[in-house]
Amino acid sequence: MDPVLHPARLPGARTVTGAPDVVSAAAEFVDRTLQNEGAWYRADDVGNRLGGVLASYGSSIGAVRGTVRDALRKFKDLDHDGTVMLASALWGQPRPGSRPVFERRLAAVVLLQSKVGLLRHSDLTRLEGFLRSAQAADLTEPLLSDVLVPLLAGLGERERQRAGVVLARWREDPDPELRAAAGALSNELTP
Repeated sequence: MDPVLHPARLPGARTVTGAPDVVSAAAEFVDRTLQNEGAWYRADDVGNRLGGVLASYGSSIGAVRGTVRDALRKFKDLDHDGTVMLASALWGQPRPGSRPVFERRLAAVVLLQSKVGLLRHSDLTRLEGFLRSAQAADLTEPLLSDVLVPLLAGLGERERQRAGVVLARWREDPDPELRAAAGALSNELTP
């Protein structure tokens, strides 16, 4: 086997940390742990507060944060691609035909908060999708303040210009939530 063409087959070679099997294992770990930490009365409270648009496991915010912390310890080599793939997996439906789960989405936000230094201007499109589908201020507010603001603050000049183009598009979007997000974030791009 040619080691240049197939470096992963060398003895002691590490797998790519964004590989789908690692991301799937991490998503399963987070999902299982959040379900185990849930309580019916909290699930009812979240369901009532959000009008039933998202399902809930009834996990506390502390449990969500602790679960993400434990996942990052267990899967400590998650790179940029692995991080955004895991956030997307958590943001989506746990299985076909089911509603998205509030605590899984909150875990995606906490994951992105924890790894915001890895994020790039090209991730704005993915974050736009999260903002469009959040369906809860409890998700959009931390996405804005704890993910998007630090992401924009950490960009270099060229990346800030590219982000400015994205925010200009958001300002013209028919979605009022996206327009509001663009307005709130525009101040972050001015030096």
